[in-house]
Amino acid sequence: MKKKKILIVIPAYNEEESILKVYQSIVSYNEKNKTNYDVLVINDGSTDQTEQILLDHHITYVTLVHNLGIGGAVQTGYKYAYEHGYDIAIQFDGDGQHNIEFVSALVEPIVSGKANFVIGSRFIDKSMSKFQSTKARQIGIRLISLMMKLVTHKRIYDTTSGMRASDTQIIKEFAHNYPLEYPEPITTTEILKKGYQVMEVPVAMNERKGGISSIRSWKNAYYMINVLLSILMVGVRRYK
Repeated sequence: MKKKKILIVIPAYNEEESILKVYQSIVSYNEKNKTNYDVLVINDGSTDQTEQILLDHHITYVTLVHNLGIGGAVQTGYKYAYEHGYDIAIQFDGDGQHNIEFVSALVEPIVSGKANFVIGSRFIDKSMSKFQSTKARQIGIRLISLMMKLVTHKRIYDTTSGMRASDTQIIKEFAHNYPLEYPEPITTTEILKKGYQVMEVPVAMNERKGGISSIRSWKNAYYMINVLLSILMVGVRRYK
């Protein structure tokens, strides 16, 4: 079987405190396990030393002139993966929350043909991840999960997980269409509606060590109303 060409996409906004450690963890994993995961950092208009660190350590990256947010940054990575013929693209946070040891668990269902899209979940085996996010965010995640089940008839537990793996079909979908707002729950809802196979696998995550979270408004009722309405709109949309 031909070896899969795999790209790890790391969106980064002001991640000078952690981006090098994250990159080095991937390099060390490759050396130890004889894997060959490529890495692409999307420097999303950082105003700190993130870009200088990437330059100094010869890390492959794309710089966005303006801060587009997590949706625009991640889509840039998917466009790169699509244009460069990658078989699997993996979203991976630049803040130290994600653990490279679990990437193989994301990749396996795609390689074996069980799934088109795999989500790393903190909630299907809670014993694996000590970090479960704040109580307020967990409540929000459960509300989003319920709305997604109403719309798609499938339960996704970690609806905002940024640790996700996509096959070539999903890479193409996301390269051409990826929302700027609420990207994780919206894209998952959309691909479920389109009939793709989606799986969750248990992973452990760490608490963010530095930088700025892409999700800042969990206690804001306006935010929650908008994300739930956006999912509902996906539900009424017709897909081929």
